Order: sequence, then C-alpha cells, then structure tokens
Amino acid sequence: MSTHAAARVAAPTRREQILREAARLFAERGFHGVGVDEIGAAVGISGPGLYRHFPGKDAMLAELLVGISERLLEGGRLRVAEDEARGDGSPEALLDALIEGHIDFALDDRPLITLHDRELDRLRDTDRKRVRRLQREYVEVWVGVVRALYPSLAENRARVTVHAVFGLLNSTPHLARPDALPGRAATAALLHRLARGAFAAAEPS
Repeated sequence: MSTHAAARVAAPTRREQILREAARLFAERGFHGVGVDEIGAAVGISGPGLYRHFPGKDAMLAELLVGISERLLEGGRLRVAEDEARGDGSPEALLDALIEGHIDFALDDRPLITLHDRELDRLRDTDRKRVRRLQREYVEVWVGVVRALYPSLAENRARVTVHAVFGLLNSTPHLARPDALPGRAATAALLHRLARGAFAAAEPS
C-alpha cells in the first residue's frame, strides 16, 4: 500500500472527528456546558451541519460511552482468543496483554473516563444498561485470566481486585495538570507495575 493510501485509511472520518471533539469538550466543560455550535466549530462545520451525523448531543454521548465499552470488551476477548489460538500462551503473558490494552485506553482516552464518571446517568435507560452489561462482561474476561494465573484466588476476591485495578488505571484524568504525568512510556510502565502488584497482593499468602 502506498503512503498516500495508508494516510487515507488512517485518517479519521468526520463522524470520528466529531466524537473526539465532543468527548474533549464534554469532559472539559460538562455535557450541559457545551453547545452543538461549539462542537461544530471544533471540527470546522456549522452546528446545524452536525445533525447530518448525529440527531443531537444525547446521541453523541451515547455513542461515546457505549462505543468505548464495546471496544474494551472486544479488545479483551480478542487478546484471549489470540492466546488460545497460539496454544502455548501463558496466563501471565495474557494478563500483561490485558493490562497493556487497558493502559492504552487510560492514557489515550482520558476524556472518556471523565465522561463515564460524570455523565453516565444522562444516558437513556437502555443505553446505560447496555454500558453496564458490557462492563460486567469485560470484568469477567479479566477475572477468568486472573484466576488462571492465581488459582488459589477465590472468584469474588478476583472480581474485587479487578475492579480495584480498573480504579487505579482509570485514575489518569484526575491528575491536576496535563504535565503531571511523567511521560507516556514511564507512566505506562508504572501503571503496569502497580496493577501487577495489586493482583499479586490479592493472592492468599
């Protein structure tokens, strides 16, 4: 594939651009603090032009929160499937892969973490229940891998630990300043060590 073709494939669609800017603005100012015109201006189109892509802000919020929940679950399942397909994988390597995937989300999609914390209750009941269901399924992917690595860890204890690790990894938006992170690679390595330490600490002595 040529460089120009690769660039065309990699370029975000207008819909993706709208969602990215909506996530950023919603996280910065709150859902009700952002108007359709502001989102449109951020992507270089008129506010009414957004309605060709989304019926309104509620639809953007739903797609953002449902979408990231779907992507996390799909990513987790894909890593498990790839490990099973190799046939010689190890639970430790698989857990590392899950942690790395979630760290990518926590560092690269910080506005979505803020949105989930602040705005989940604004979703329609059906969308909110869908997000919760996807999240439960994602947790169970992790629980299965953690228990394969730590067989003596009871299921409920493993589940509590997975939730605690998610809280740790998802803490990235709560730093006071963008430059409070010590660099992406260093932050990723630190978060990975902390997550592994939490799982090891949960194992009965």
